[in-house]
Amino acid sequence: MSGKKALIVYGGWEGHEPELVSQRFKKILEDEGIEVTLSDTLEAYADADFLKTLHLIVPIWTGGKLSGELCSNVSKALASGVGMAGNHGGMCDSFRENTEWQFITGGNWISHPGGLIDYTVNIVKNSSSPIVEGIEDFSVFSEQYYLHFDPSVEILATTRFPLATYYHCSNKPVDMPVVWTKKWGHGRVFYTSLGHTDIVFEDAPASQEIMRRGMLWAIEGKDIAIARNLDPAVFESNAKMY
Repeated sequence: MSGKKALIVYGGWEGHEPELVSQRFKKILEDEGIEVTLSDTLEAYADADFLKTLHLIVPIWTGGKLSGELCSNVSKALASGVGMAGNHGGMCDSFRENTEWQFITGGNWISHPGGLIDYTVNIVKNSSSPIVEGIEDFSVFSEQYYLHFDPSVEILATTRFPLATYYHCSNKPVDMPVVWTKKWGHGRVFYTSLGHTDIVFEDAPASQEIMRRGMLWAIEGKDIAIARNLDPAVFESNAKMY
C-alpha cells in the first residue's frame, strides 16, 4: 500500500490508554506499508488541505471538545474519500457536545452496565464484509458498550444485552452493535467498540484482526474516489444545519 498516508490523533481521557493504543495502531498500519503521522493535539484537524491528502484518519480521543470548524474539516475530508476508523471511546465517546461528530461516526456511547465483564462478540453470519470473513464468535473481558447508533450503519458484529444487572434489564433483550461500517460522502467509516485498554487486543486477538481489517477497508475508499473521479460537491448543501 505504498504511497498511502494515515493520521492518528490521540489524547483525551487517559483511562483508555490513548498513547499505547495509538502506538499499536501505528505499527499495524506501518506493517501494511502505510506512512503514519501521530499527533497528540486536535489542532491536527486544522489543516483542511492536508486532511484531504490522507487515506485514513484514526481518532483516539475520549471526551474533550471539538470546534465546529475542526469537525467540518474532518467531515469534508471524509466526504472527498478519506477513510475513518476507530474504536471504543476513542471514536464514539468523543466530543459529546458535537452532534456532527456523532453523525459522522455512526453512534455514541451511553453506558457499560457492570463495568468490566466477560461477554461474547457475535459475528453477523450473513455478512459479506471482508472485515469479519472467517472470524468466529469470541469472548472478551472488557466494557460491554451500550450505544445509541445510526440506523443506516451496516452491523458486522453484536453482543447480547442484558448481562449485568441494571435498570435496563426491565426491557426486552437486545443485540447491540459491536462492529459497524457506514459511508460519509465518498469516505468509508469503520467502528468497533472493542478495546477499553490496550491489553484487550492481546487477550482477544480477533479484536485486533477486526481493527486491522477495518482500517484497511476504510483506506480503500480513497482510491475508489480517485479512480472514479468522484466529486464530494454532490453531497454539499447550503441549508441551515443548526
